[in-house]
Amino acid sequence: MIRGFRWIGLIIATMVGAGYASGREIWEFFGHESSLAILVFTILFIISCHVVLTISYELKTKHYMPLLKLFLGEKAAKIYDWCILLYLFTTLFVMISGSGAAVSMFNLPFYAGVLLMILGLLVIIPRGMDGILSINRILLPVMIITLFSVLLFFVYQKHVPFIYQIGEQSNWVASIPFTSLNVLPLVAVLGAIGKEIESKKEIFVASIGSGLILGVVSYLYNISLIHVADQLYFYEIPLFAILYGYPIELFLIMAGLLIFAIYTTALTSLFGLIARIEDMVKYSKGKLGLIIIGIALPFTFVGFSTLVSYLYPLYGVINLYVLAMILLYPIIKRAEAFKI
Repeated sequence: MIRGFRWIGLIIATMVGAGYASGREIWEFFGHESSLAILVFTILFIISCHVVLTISYELKTKHYMPLLKLFLGEKAAKIYDWCILLYLFTTLFVMISGSGAAVSMFNLPFYAGVLLMILGLLVIIPRGMDGILSINRILLPVMIITLFSVLLFFVYQKHVPFIYQIGEQSNWVASIPFTSLNVLPLVAVLGAIGKEIESKKEIFVASIGSGLILGVVSYLYNISLIHVADQLYFYEIPLFAILYGYPIELFLIMAGLLIFAIYTTALTSLFGLIARIEDMVKYSKGKLGLIIIGIALPFTFVGFSTLVSYLYPLYGVINLYVLAMILLYPIIKRAEAFKI
């Protein structure tokens, strides 16, 4: 069961990247009248994680392609294989761009953040999944606890109501594209660990734990952003609108944790790409990583908020079919078992 907490770290690291940790992704999809949307997202996310982890465990997968073939069929799997590769690739350069945006808040040049991110990726990638998990074990709990504490303190200090517009929930449908946006990278990353899962208890702990953590943090983040909605236009990173007026030490800590969130998502995206491509070419992980980063580098100089605002909703729509098939898979299997 303790091993399940390893996978919670991996799942949250996949989810909590530059878009999420900065608040930009939350604000793009949720905002006003979204309490029900976040609840629905939490439920859909838990179910999706459980289904994907269970199939990965049963098939002992090393990458995501067997999952796609099972969920979508041979032809559709080939199409979405390219979609996943493209998604992981765009996520990688969005994260690298996010690192530049984060350090620019300290009046440092954009390219300094980009170079630091690239060096950090190249150091860890040769160590594979063990390298990613070792980083997550140390820093991920700190990041989640600190982000949760800051949001909770903000809500308390600013007297932000916990129950926000309970009678107005017109944005509930946003939960579906938000979940579908995040389900494709989950398939990509969790498909690479099927052979390492040892029991179904791990799956239960990982899916329930990660879903509840993300649901609670997302809700706190959303009501905090609603409270500072009129200031968000002036910030590339919405989190800094929440931190305005707080001590510089807290600002520095959160900026550091934001950079870590960017880093872990860049790592998991790059790892997912390498895990899929290394079967096709005879290169080492380090060399493959260097080539992929080199190709991604020119795209990083598009603005971070621009990338998130256009690419994330687009992928949310594209991935709707994958989400539907993942949610329907247990029902279809049960119907086949009972010959319905």
